[in-house]
Amino acid sequence: MRKAKIYIPNKSPMQSGLGKTDKWILEYETNDPTSNPLMGWESSNDTLGELKLEFSSKENALNYAKKMKIDYEIIEPKKRKIVKKSYADNFLK
Repeated sequence: MRKAKIYIPNKSPMQSGLGKTDKWILEYETNDPTSNPLMGWESSNDTLGELKLEFSSKENALNYAKKMKIDYEIIEPKKRKIVKKSYADNFLK
Protein backbone atom coordinates (compact mmCIF):
# COMPACT_ATOMS: atom_id res chain seq x y z
CA MET A 1 0.00 0.00 0.00
CA ARG A 2 1.30 3.44 -0.97
CA LYS A 3 1.71 6.15 1.65
CA ALA A 4 1.27 9.85 0.99
CA LYS A 5 1.08 13.12 2.87
CA ILE A 6 -1.54 15.81 2.31
CA TYR A 7 -0.57 19.38 3.16
CA ILE A 8 -0.64 23.04 2.15
CA PRO A 9 2.85 24.13 1.05
CA ASN A 10 4.58 26.96 2.89
CA LYS A 11 5.02 30.23 1.10
CA SER A 12 8.41 30.98 -0.37
CA PRO A 13 10.65 33.14 1.85
CA MET A 14 11.16 35.36 -1.18
CA GLN A 15 7.49 36.39 -1.35
CA SER A 16 5.64 38.64 1.04
CA GLY A 17 2.11 37.79 -0.08
CA LEU A 18 0.06 34.66 0.44
CA GLY A 19 -0.43 33.76 -3.21
CA LYS A 20 -0.51 30.07 -4.19
CA THR A 21 -0.94 28.93 -0.59
CA ASP A 22 -4.57 27.85 -0.97
CA LYS A 23 -3.93 24.55 -2.78
CA TRP A 24 -3.67 21.19 -1.01
CA ILE A 25 -0.87 18.90 -2.20
CA LEU A 26 -0.88 15.10 -2.15
CA GLU A 27 2.72 13.90 -2.29
CA TYR A 28 3.81 10.25 -2.25
CA GLU A 29 6.60 9.21 0.09
CA THR A 30 9.71 7.73 -1.54
CA ASN A 31 10.36 4.04 -1.05
CA ASP A 32 13.92 2.83 -0.43
CA PRO A 33 16.01 5.94 -1.12
CA THR A 34 19.60 5.02 -1.92
CA SER A 35 22.78 6.99 -2.42
CA ASN A 36 24.16 7.21 -5.94
CA PRO A 37 27.75 5.86 -5.77
CA LEU A 38 29.06 8.11 -8.56
CA MET A 39 27.79 11.53 -7.46
CA GLY A 40 26.56 10.86 -3.92
CA TRP A 41 23.04 12.12 -4.70
CA GLU A 42 19.99 10.49 -3.21
CA SER A 43 18.16 8.40 -5.78
CA SER A 44 15.35 5.89 -5.98
CA ASN A 45 13.75 3.53 -8.49
CA ASP A 46 10.34 4.75 -7.32
CA THR A 47 8.96 7.32 -9.78
CA LEU A 48 5.84 8.07 -7.72
CA GLY A 49 8.05 10.00 -5.30
CA GLU A 50 8.34 12.70 -7.97
CA LEU A 51 4.58 13.10 -8.34
CA LYS A 52 2.70 15.95 -6.61
CA LEU A 53 -1.04 16.30 -7.11
CA GLU A 54 -2.80 19.63 -6.44
CA PHE A 55 -6.35 19.85 -5.09
CA SER A 56 -8.53 22.89 -4.50
CA SER A 57 -9.72 21.63 -1.10
CA LYS A 58 -8.75 19.21 1.62
CA GLU A 59 -11.91 17.18 1.09
CA ASN A 60 -11.05 16.61 -2.58
CA ALA A 61 -7.60 15.33 -1.64
CA LEU A 62 -9.04 13.02 1.03
CA ASN A 63 -11.68 11.66 -1.38
CA TYR A 64 -9.00 10.94 -3.99
CA ALA A 65 -6.79 9.14 -1.44
CA LYS A 66 -9.72 7.03 -0.21
CA LYS A 67 -10.84 6.22 -3.76
CA MET A 68 -7.33 5.09 -4.77
CA LYS A 69 -6.81 3.25 -1.44
CA ILE A 70 -3.78 5.32 -0.43
CA ASP A 71 -2.61 5.52 3.19
CA TYR A 72 -2.35 9.21 3.99
CA GLU A 73 -1.16 11.56 6.69
CA ILE A 74 -2.70 15.01 6.95
CA ILE A 75 -0.42 17.88 7.96
CA GLU A 76 -2.61 20.77 9.10
CA PRO A 77 -1.30 24.29 8.37
CA LYS A 78 -0.32 26.51 11.25
CA LYS A 79 -2.24 29.76 11.54
CA ARG A 80 -0.20 32.93 11.13
CA LYS A 81 -0.38 35.56 13.82
CA ILE A 82 -0.72 38.90 12.06
CA VAL A 83 0.19 42.03 13.99
CA LYS A 84 -1.19 45.21 12.46
CA LYS A 85 1.30 48.05 12.63
CA SER A 86 1.30 51.62 11.52
CA TYR A 87 4.26 53.42 10.00
CA ALA A 88 3.87 56.09 12.70
CA ASP A 89 4.59 53.46 15.40
CA ASN A 90 8.28 53.59 14.37
CA PHE A 91 8.55 57.17 15.64
CA LEU A 92 6.36 57.04 18.76
CA LYS A 93 8.68 55.00 20.96
